[in-house]
Amino acid sequence: MCATNSFLRSLGVEIYASGHRRWSDTAKSQAVADTLEVGATVNAVAERYGILPNQLSAWRRLAKQGKLLLPAPEAAEPLFAPLVVSAGPEEPTEALTVSNEAIRLIFGEIAIELPLQTSASRIAEIAHALEASSC
Repeated sequence: MCATNSFLRSLGVEIYASGHRRWSDTAKSQAVADTLEVGATVNAVAERYGILPNQLSAWRRLAKQGKLLLPAPEAAEPLFAPLVVSAGPEEPTEALTVSNEAIRLIFGEIAIELPLQTSASRIAEIAHALEASSC
């Protein structure tokens, strides 16, 4: 149990003398992310974190609803998006105009506008959360 408590404290979980635990959103999201790894089960991850499987399932539900932001998955190597360069039309049409005031993420019926100063890592986190909510 001491090893589990040390592990949980390293994630930022507050453990009181009574045994009560206060889970940070970061710790919850890490537990949920662990369930999304290939071959992982909710029961096995719940046992590793010392919680009941139904509690972990409730956190997964929060993540699917977008109320719990999951960490971006760690890639073994950097991922790159393909770049397509084209001349484009002579006169831009309204459908092709892009606002210089905001970054717009569109996922199905969801549209999110972010300030231009938004970091790439934050945009990746939001895109990952949108993708996870579609599962």
